[in-house]
Amino acid sequence: MKKILVIEDNAEVRENLEEILELSGYKVISAEDGTIGVELALKELPDLVLCDVMMPKLDGFGVLNILSKKSITADIPFIFLTAKAEKSDFRRGMNLGADDYITKPFYKDELLAVIETRLRKSEQIRRKFERNENGLSAFINEARGFEELKKLSLERRIRHYKKREIIFEEGDYPRYLYFIQSGKVKAFKTNEDGKEYIIEILKEGDFAGYTDLIRDQKYAESASALEDTQVSLIPREDFLSLLYANRDVASQLIKMLANNITEKEEQLLNLAYHSVRKRVANAILLLDAKNDNNQINILRDDLARIVGTAKESVIRMLTEFREDGYIEINDGSIIIKNRQKLENLPG
Repeated sequence: MKKILVIEDNAEVRENLEEILELSGYKVISAEDGTIGVELALKELPDLVLCDVMMPKLDGFGVLNILSKKSITADIPFIFLTAKAEKSDFRRGMNLGADDYITKPFYKDELLAVIETRLRKSEQIRRKFERNENGLSAFINEARGFEELKKLSLERRIRHYKKREIIFEEGDYPRYLYFIQSGKVKAFKTNEDGKEYIIEILKEGDFAGYTDLIRDQKYAESASALEDTQVSLIPREDFLSLLYANRDVASQLIKMLANNITEKEEQLLNLAYHSVRKRVANAILLLDAKNDNNQINILRDDLARIVGTAKESVIRMLTEFREDGYIEINDGSIIIKNRQKLENLPG
């Protein structure tokens, strides 16, 4: 039985919605304002949210903004219920990621049709896709069923890279999303002395190069084949359409990109919301885990980009860590001396 969360401050409307949905076979939970609605959404994880726009404490736009930034609720279909039909309200809601609008007064059949359509589309695109070329093709074909994604390319280029051959290079402007069909790829950076350090090892079923595609900036690192490798090239325009044209498709794509979405989203949330001191410590630990030796060679500018702060703030934190005995700095290289202290820094 599908579970629907109704967030509506008008008791009469809320009770009417509850009755219609329950008689139609849905399990219904309800909230009388946006704040309670957010709490219930995070606790109950409904299959769909039906939310009024104009409410006290926290309006519908605020509810959607919060839920869309939480990994556990970001892909839940969200439908606005409102008496306001001005274009500006529709545009604002859609920009925030709403799936649809229903205006008051509404017809029962219209309400149920919109809900059923959104649940069906969400279920189709959220199913598991194999992490291989067939799974990628199935996902793109499924996405092509959405009106706004019908123009996705029908074919993708396949390229073969020999061992040590460069796939993309730091400083190049990204043109493709790379999907590894077979083989292994290393993502790496080179420091001022020409010394290389590996950021990540990618294997069959992994994607490469998407971070800089999303940021619309030149590659911050390079990638090369560790062995003979076959790669599927998804054009930049197709990737951005998949990411931005439809909320359900975007949510599934993000899951595929991240592979372990919970772990990676937790890392991003930690970097976003912890103090600069904690974020620098986490970044050092993360880089150390990706290195084969005990020295972290990274430009302070690059470390600042990872942390999401100014270069000067990073330098100040590194100086404090060195003075506290947590790290040692030798010719620019960072060496962890007290891992436990870094791991246990307060947020």
